[in-house]
Parts: sequence; C-alpha cells; structure tokens
Amino acid sequence: MEHRRLSGNSHWYHETQSCRCSAPAPSGDSSAAADAFLLDLTWSVPPQLQEVFHTARHLGATLFPQHCPTSLTHTLSLYDRLSTALTVAQVAGVQRLCNHYATRLYPLSSTDSSRESNNRLTQMTQFARQLAMQPSLIDGDAMAALDAVGLTEPDIVTLCQIVGFISYQARVVAGVQALNGLPVRWLPGLSAAPDADEQQPRAACTLNPVTSGYATPEQQQAVRFAATTLSSETLRWRLAHDASALSAWCALHQQLETLSATALVMAVTARLNGNRLTAAAPPDATLTAETENGLIQLATQLTRLPATFSAAHLQTLKEQGFDEPTLALLIQHVALANWDDRLLPAFTD
Repeated sequence: MEHRRLSGNSHWYHETQSCRCSAPAPSGDSSAAADAFLLDLTWSVPPQLQEVFHTARHLGATLFPQHCPTSLTHTLSLYDRLSTALTVAQVAGVQRLCNHYATRLYPLSSTDSSRESNNRLTQMTQFARQLAMQPSLIDGDAMAALDAVGLTEPDIVTLCQIVGFISYQARVVAGVQALNGLPVRWLPGLSAAPDADEQQPRAACTLNPVTSGYATPEQQQAVRFAATTLSSETLRWRLAHDASALSAWCALHQQLETLSATALVMAVTARLNGNRLTAAAPPDATLTAETENGLIQLATQLTRLPATFSAAHLQTLKEQGFDEPTLALLIQHVALANWDDRLLPAFTD
C-alpha cells in the first residue's frame, strides 16, 4: 500500500495525527523567536558568557537546520527533531520554549501514516520524554527499542543530544527569566519527576562506537577535542556519531569558568538525576551555611521544575553578595549539568 504524506499539524500537541484542514497557529505566536536560543528575551549577556551563548546558538542551528536532508545512516527529519524538542520542552514546562518549538513544528509535514512510521514516532517520543523526565531509567534496553523501529546509531546519538540540548536550553531560559524578574508562567498540571533511585539497575549500553579507521576527519577532530572533557575513549567514540554536537558540548564545558561553588551545584543536579558518573562535591569550608543552602535551592529547583524557577530562588544568594554575572554562571553550570546527566550515563557501559 502506498504511504500517504499529509501536510500540516492540526493541533497544539504534535503527537496527534495531522489532517488536511488548515488551522491557525497558536494565538500570540505567529512566528518563532528571532533568537532561537534565548527566545528574544531582553537581557544583557555578561562578557564572560558571550562565547558560551555563541556556541549554544551555533549548536541549535546545527541540530535544527532549515534544510535537513536524510540518508540511510541519518534518518532524522527536521519534523523528527522539532517534535522531539517540543516533547522535551513540554516536560520542562517552560511555556516560552514550548511556544517556540510548537511554532517551528506547526507548518512542517508530519511522517506518513504507515504503521511503521507511527511506531517509530511513538517510540522516539516515549524515549525522549523518559530521558527528559527520568534520565536514570534510560539504558541499553531503551536504546535497543529505538534500534528496533529503525533508528541508526547516528540517529540515536543525535536524538539524545537534542534531548540534552533542550533540557539545557530550558534551564537557561528559565534562569534568564528569573534574572529579569519576569513572572512565572507554567503549564497547568505540571509536576516534578521523582528523584532518581540510586539502586535502579541498568542494562549496559551496547551502541557501537565509531571505528577509528573509518572515522571522518570531523569525527577524528571531535574525539581529540573531547579528550580533555571525557576520559573514556569508548564514550568519546560513541558520541562521535554526531561529531558537531560532541564538539559543541565539549566547547561549552571548556568555555565556562570554574567557580568554587560549581562542584556543589553539579553534585546536587547529578544526585537528583541519578548520574553516578559525577563525583560528590568536596567539602568547601569557604561557604557559609546560608550560601550553601542558597546553592542547593537553586540547583534543586532549576533541575526538578524549571517552569517554576523565579527570582525568589535567587534571593538567598543575592543576599550573600552574588552579583548577576555570577548567578548567570551558576545557572549555566546547573543547565549544562542537566545536559550531562541525560547524555553520559546513557552511553556508558
């Protein structure tokens, strides 16, 4: 039977079937944001973060290009990528982010209506939602389910990078809104996912790494560049299936300056998400009890439920003398740690 390809999406949520009727775009969002990363938020980026935001914008354009040709080894269409982004944005609940990706997804043609295509999109959506909500539950079996519906190894790596990137973007946007003192607008019925269970058993990742002898120059360069960020060679070669995303992720790590408080907020984030690869924060005798509590509150709220993150969650640190650039840097570290917690454990044996 010939597959049918229908144009347009007739509902706010992308997981419904498309139809031929023409429906208006969501009210108030007739076009996507010109700044696809900060979503047109008015904010003066601190000088030390200019390069970080440049890298994030470049990666966003790479993951969601205007034209996204597919091949036998790279089968993710732009519709697949944006529908995944919208799924993750909905999990985070940051309405500005949901509006942006819903608007970008709206005019695209959805997948055809064959059973195979529906199963593929359903499995991708379920995987993305699970990885965004409870990353500790993602393991080799979850990736095998993606392989079973036709995703290739490069597809799986790119899919995980998209989930990680949108999880990072959601927390940066929520943090900038809080720095601007904007009122919180979150989706009704949204609740935080339960914290990770440290005893949760995991099936080892069986995704094959790129074979060094067959790697492209871009993949070889990305693996060399990642050596200072990732000690595991196997992990570097697995992530090299999407060399551009690996290079940008490593660049963000290298561009962010180190703060004495960084280890604490990253450890809190890792504990909530169940990332066993991140070591516990070493004791820091320079932190007062109030400062430590403020850092834990920031990392916990921004990790668990970014949609409700507001200026109130920064108040304790402001009272301890933290200025806006330092708070922005802390938000970046928490956001990037949330990306790490959705990327590294999934590809670790």
